[in-house]
Amino acid sequence: MANWQDPQTTGVNTAATVGVPHAARDAGLRSYMLSVYNYMASGVLLTGIVALLFANSSLINYIVDPATGRATLFFWVALFAPLGLVMWLSWGINRMSASTAQMIFWGYAALIGVQFSSLFLVYTGASIAQAFFATSAAFFGLSLYGYTTKRDLSGMGTFLIMGVVGLFVAMLINLFLRSTAMNLAISAIGVLIFAGLTAYDTQKIKSIYFSVAGHGEAMAKTAVMGALNLYIDFINMFLFLLRFMGNRR
Repeated sequence: MANWQDPQTTGVNTAATVGVPHAARDAGLRSYMLSVYNYMASGVLLTGIVALLFANSSLINYIVDPATGRATLFFWVALFAPLGLVMWLSWGINRMSASTAQMIFWGYAALIGVQFSSLFLVYTGASIAQAFFATSAAFFGLSLYGYTTKRDLSGMGTFLIMGVVGLFVAMLINLFLRSTAMNLAISAIGVLIFAGLTAYDTQKIKSIYFSVAGHGEAMAKTAVMGALNLYIDFINMFLFLLRFMGNRR
């Protein structure tokens, strides 16, 4: 997704680490990963705040027309605009400043919150909370695994990305079939795919650190991109888990 080099394929930037004590490198890595997680967690928090703000106020009328019950134009803008922001951030990251990348990330998280406000019209609040906490626990465990494992997870990346493409093709097909069994299968597979991507992306972010260590601006921008990848993994795992186990109103 990101338009920067992956050290797993280009090699570690040894110039940034030669002569640096092992303990210092570990401390730098922990600080870098903490900044990634802080961005990611702040984005999830912003999404939740915006979703609750819209869902529990008259702002929801900007999302769903109260007279017809149909999605408004604003909802469709909020639905497709994040895709444009991700493309802008991914393709333009090398040309923009870290502060611009941060603003795009916050804007993306806020628009996802606008989308998610409609979930409160479909699912019970208890189901949403249950899916969120289950996703949070799973994300913590999977990301910790990706960070600590000695196993190289790079080989599963292509497989998982292909799985995402196949997943969304299946979702488009099921829009016409409206099969309950297929919907459950898609949801279960979606949870597994984004669970795998959480571990894979965490390890990839860890590897990228050694390529950008010592370059402040590059570290700041790749931290935002890493947070975006983990954020996308989290919200997709949450959505598929909610589809699988959520109780509808």
